[in-house]
Amino acid sequence: MSKNLVAIVRYDEPLESVRQAVELSRGLDHLPSKAKVFIKPNIVFWTRAVPFPKWGVITTSRVVEDVIVLLKERGIDDITVGEGMVTMNPRDLATPAHAYETLGYGKMKQKYGINVMNIFERPFKKVDFGDGVVLRFNADALDSDFVVDLPVMKAHNQTVVSLGIKNLKGLIDIPSRKKCHNMTPGRDLHFWVSKLADKMPPMLTLQDGIFTNERGPGPDGKLHRSNLLVASADVLSADLVGAAVLGYSPEQVPHLMHAAENHGRPWDFSDIEVVGESIDAVARHHAYDFEYSETAEVILPTPLVKQGLKGVFYQKYDLSMCTYCSQVNGLMMSAIRFAWKGKAWDDVEILTGKSMQPSPGKKKTILLGKCIYQAHKDNPGIQEAIAIKGCPPKTEDMLKALHRAGIEADPGLFENVEALPGFFMGRYQGQLEYDEGFFQVE
Repeated sequence: MSKNLVAIVRYDEPLESVRQAVELSRGLDHLPSKAKVFIKPNIVFWTRAVPFPKWGVITTSRVVEDVIVLLKERGIDDITVGEGMVTMNPRDLATPAHAYETLGYGKMKQKYGINVMNIFERPFKKVDFGDGVVLRFNADALDSDFVVDLPVMKAHNQTVVSLGIKNLKGLIDIPSRKKCHNMTPGRDLHFWVSKLADKMPPMLTLQDGIFTNERGPGPDGKLHRSNLLVASADVLSADLVGAAVLGYSPEQVPHLMHAAENHGRPWDFSDIEVVGESIDAVARHHAYDFEYSETAEVILPTPLVKQGLKGVFYQKYDLSMCTYCSQVNGLMMSAIRFAWKGKAWDDVEILTGKSMQPSPGKKKTILLGKCIYQAHKDNPGIQEAIAIKGCPPKTEDMLKALHRAGIEADPGLFENVEALPGFFMGRYQGQLEYDEGFFQVE
C-alpha cells in the first residue's frame, strides 16, 4: 500500500524552499490542467489602528506569492485567494480590504491576474456531513477544482493545534462557526472541526512555519522564527506531522483523532512517509494552554494571581466560547489586570461561552456575551447578574459592566481596543529575525 507523503523543509530562500516542499510532497501532482484554484491563507485577525506585525499569526505573503508562481508555472490562470477573517463588527468590510491591500494582495492581483475576495461578500452553500453536522461553506471554494490550504503553524488554546483542517473553519459562515463551539460530550468543538476537510475538492496543504505561534492563535501568544514548511496532498497526514513538529502526539489532539477515526486511518504514522527533514530534527514543543490557578480562594490566569489580584474570579475559557467572544476575552482580562490597585474587589465573577456555571456565593456575576446571558438570565443562584448581551459584546457595554461591578477599568483601553495587538507585538520590534518583509510584495 502506498503511503501518504509529507515533506518537511527548512525555509532558506524565497520560492525555492516552497518549490522544494511542494515537489518532495508531490502536492501538485494531482492538480488538473486548467484548474480553477482557490487559495485559503490564514488571516485570523486584522486591525487598521496600528501597523500590525503578523509573525506567527497570519500566513506570510511570501508563501502566498510563491504558491501563486508555482501554479502559474503549471499553466493555471484561474486563481482566487479568499478568507473570512474575524472583525470586531461582523459587517465591517473595510478592515478585510485594508488587510488584503497591506499584505500585498492587490499587487499580486496586478502581477498575476488573481482574484481576491472576502468570503463574507460571497454566497455560501449548505454542506451536510451526516451525523447531524450541517455547515455553510463559501461556495467559491467548494466549486473550485483544487484548493491550496495555507495555514500558519500554531498551537491553539482550544484545539491544541491549528493547522490545515482547522484553517478551513475560515471558510464557513458566522452561524456555522458559532455552532461548532459547544461542550456536548463526544460532539464538541473537536468533533465539528474534524469534519471540515471532508467535502473539500482535492487539496495541497502547505503549513507556513516560517514563524510559529505558541499559545495561539492570536498576537498574545509567544511567537518564534522557526523557518519550516510542511506540505502534503493529504491534509490529515500533513496535520499529524505538523502537530508532531509542534510537540504533540496524535492522541493529544482530539480533532485529529476524530478525523483519523472518521476515515478509518491509523494515527500511528504507519501510512505516512516523511521526506526531507525528519520530525525529530525540527520538533520543538509549543505550549497551547494558558496557565490558570483554580482553588477555593482564586480562579484566575496564573499571571494575575502572581500580580496579587483578589476578589475577582474569572473562570477559564472552554470550548463553547466562540471566536468573537475570544477576541474580547483578552481585552476584559487586560482591563481587570490594569485596574488592580491593591484593594480586593467585592466577589466578582466573570462567565463566558455557553456552558459555564456560576460559583456559589459570588456577589456579582458578569455574563459576557449573548450565549452565557441566555443561559443564566433567570438563574436564581446568581445574586446580582450584570449582563453584556451583545453578539459580539460591545466594548462600551463591557466597560459599563466592569464599572458596575466596582472594577474601575480604564476607558481608554476600550476606546483604543484596535491598538491592543500593537502592544503584544511590540515585544518583537527591532529584532532582525522578525522581518516585516515576509508580509510585503514587491
